[in-house]
Amino acid sequence: MKSITKRRIIVGGGAAALALLALPHPSADIRIITHDVSDSAPHKFQAAIDFGILAVSVLYTWSQKQANR
Repeated sequence: MKSITKRRIIVGGGAAALALLALPHPSADIRIITHDVSDSAPHKFQAAIDFGILAVSVLYTWSQKQANR
C-alpha cells in the first residue's frame, strides 16, 4: 500500500511540474510616454530583457523642443 501512495505522489508531482513548464513566460511591459501628441517623430528609448523566468520590456519616449520654430 505504501508503494502505491508513493507512486501517486511521484506521478502527481511530475504532472504538476509539467503543468508549470507549459505556462507562458511572465513578462512586464513598462511604458512612460511624455512626448507631445503633435510630435511626428518623438525620441525613443526601448529595451527588453528576457531571463527565461522573468521578462521586462521598457519603452520611454519624449519630445525635444526645437529652437527655431
